[in-house]
Amino acid sequence: MAQLNPHELIVSSVELSSLPEIYSKINGMVDAPYCAVNDIGKVISHDPGLTTRLLKLVNSPFYGFPSQISTVTRAVAIIGMQELRDLVLATSVTRMFTGIPGDLVDMSQFWRQSIYCGLVARSIASRCDNINREQLFVAGMLHKIGALVIYKKIPELSREAISRVQFNNEVLYKAENDVIGFNHANVGGELIRQWKLPANLETAIEHHLFPSDSHDNSGNTAIVHLANLITTTLQSSNNETIPPLDHKAWDNAGCAVELLSSVINEANAQFAETYSLVRCDH
Repeated sequence: MAQLNPHELIVSSVELSSLPEIYSKINGMVDAPYCAVNDIGKVISHDPGLTTRLLKLVNSPFYGFPSQISTVTRAVAIIGMQELRDLVLATSVTRMFTGIPGDLVDMSQFWRQSIYCGLVARSIASRCDNINREQLFVAGMLHKIGALVIYKKIPELSREAISRVQFNNEVLYKAENDVIGFNHANVGGELIRQWKLPANLETAIEHHLFPSDSHDNSGNTAIVHLANLITTTLQSSNNETIPPLDHKAWDNAGCAVELLSSVINEANAQFAETYSLVRCDH
């Protein structure tokens, strides 16, 4: 087990080493030099379930547009191709992790916390004049995705780490480091690399525990760090020990701590509908 590392953990799992085909297709189109809005709309429209979820999402309080958006093409034109790509990623990833033992994680609760974290990150970003609001929603939502990989691939070691959290009041990442030799943030960053997602998304996920170590000048990592702490404080149902605060985080995020209550209020107002649209529990 000493030879195990995050890279080997992921590449040994065929079902986790690549993203759903529709996301990969849309991602390639968005990155192409010339891409028409209509072309992306046509690709998404071939997946009726995805089309329905995206249209409901863009017509929800998540965006708060004053008029109804009735087509994917119109949605792409209004919110942008990169932003829509991020939403496709968010609605696709929740369906990738199955077969994880129920005694390790309550998947419904995991995604509730993850989606709430994404909303908090997005809300902070909107108050910091950060242009990456949708990507920060995804980064916040996926900040703990590495934990699911660990639960799925090495459940016995996961149980030992979780036991330390529950009975010794250890912080999760420290328990993982001690038992496994690395933690969920390391695995999450490696997973994002394997999926060939944007480098700033990788950085925000891999370094969300200690954002000052990331040398990220965009503020993205600091925002995900803050969103994680807020979510753990408000949403944790198992007395999880709260990770330490990076005291430079608010400054690095470009946001004032005085805005915290409005951030939480906005996330709370958007949560129920966003969760029902992004998460599929069956």
